[in-house]
Amino acid sequence: MQTIQIQAEQFFELLKLKDTSMWEIFAQMIDGNEKEIIFIDQEEKILFNYILPSHQEKLEEDRKEFSKQFADKLANLN
Repeated sequence: MQTIQIQAEQFFELLKLKDTSMWEIFAQMIDGNEKEIIFIDQEEKILFNYILPSHQEKLEEDRKEFSKQFADKLANLN
């Protein structure tokens, strides 16, 4: 499995500038092989990781699950 390290702050700043979602970027990275995407901070400490699936259908399932969990966490903050 290929491992890809991404500077989180720069990545999310780029997403804002390009007005795109990380899921669109992830979809473009799918090539039939799983990849481990590791998001790191400026000191190169691991913030979180994501296993990019080998096919689009699983990516869509992950996106829906992430959205649900994120919405639940936001609801609990209020």
